[in-house]
Amino acid sequence: MFAHGDRLTRRDLETISDERHRYELVDGTLLVSPSPRPLHQRVVARLLAALTPVCPADCEVLPAPVDVVLDEFTVLIPDVVVGRRETFTERALVGVPVLAVEVVSPSSRHIDHHLKPARLAAAGCPYYWVVEPTEPTLSCFRLVDGGYVLDAEATGEQMARLDRPYRLDLCPAELVSSH
Repeated sequence: MFAHGDRLTRRDLETISDERHRYELVDGTLLVSPSPRPLHQRVVARLLAALTPVCPADCEVLPAPVDVVLDEFTVLIPDVVVGRRETFTERALVGVPVLAVEVVSPSSRHIDHHLKPARLAAAGCPYYWVVEPTEPTLSCFRLVDGGYVLDAEATGEQMARLDRPYRLDLCPAELVSSH
């Protein structure tokens, strides 16, 4: 499809028509992820249900797949993204999200803990959350001096009481519960 060694761009990414996988770019390198599992999607649905009521009118909460275009060579797809309404186009969120959330899968662990937060921090995304569904754990980071610092964390039945970016209480066990 693409010549070996080429640095891919946002336009190259838009030519891919396979909908069975998630395709992202980090510095021109293509990342391919399998479709998410039910546990993963359960967490995404619960996060959407929790975030939507507290999201201000000038922002919108959306689940993947929504392209977040940070630059011509970096297009990420967070599992949940909160963006200012004016940054959404018909095809993508172009610019920096307010909040990006990743639900970790075995195949995405390194990407979700290292690659994505590094790129989002460099772009100036103020908030980044990571959910580990198997433990379950919620780690909420905020941008300070160009890097993410842990703002809140909860495991199992513990409650994460958040004040930013929105006032919200989240329990990791409730995010993964099938009830």
